[in-house]
Amino acid sequence: MEFFRTIDKQVSEGSIQEKITPHSVSEFTDTMWFIEGNDYEFKGMTLWGEFSIGFNKIKGGVRFSLLDCPNALTWTITCGYPPKQNQLILHCTINRTQKPTEFLDEINEFLDEWQEGLESKL
Repeated sequence: MEFFRTIDKQVSEGSIQEKITPHSVSEFTDTMWFIEGNDYEFKGMTLWGEFSIGFNKIKGGVRFSLLDCPNALTWTITCGYPPKQNQLILHCTINRTQKPTEFLDEINEFLDEWQEGLESKL
């Protein structure tokens, strides 16, 4: 399943990569924070508990992945691509085509937090 948020904010790829790091996640969400690790893989707390989290700088921004999540939850924060080149795109995927409504609501809450944090902190 895929989830998208378009955020009306003009920022550069470099700005995204400079400001959004494993150590800064708690500045953007209330339910996620860095516990320990490095710039590419870290232990972090999320809305769903503690996970090993992968982090990569990618073309256009950054990507996070919950490495030991049975749903393979991954999200990216990017800019500079059509059709919304001047806006941020928050994109999240899971490896399922169906999930209970409660879990989908939690994913949307998670994305709401990220969207609010990106709107106010970037």
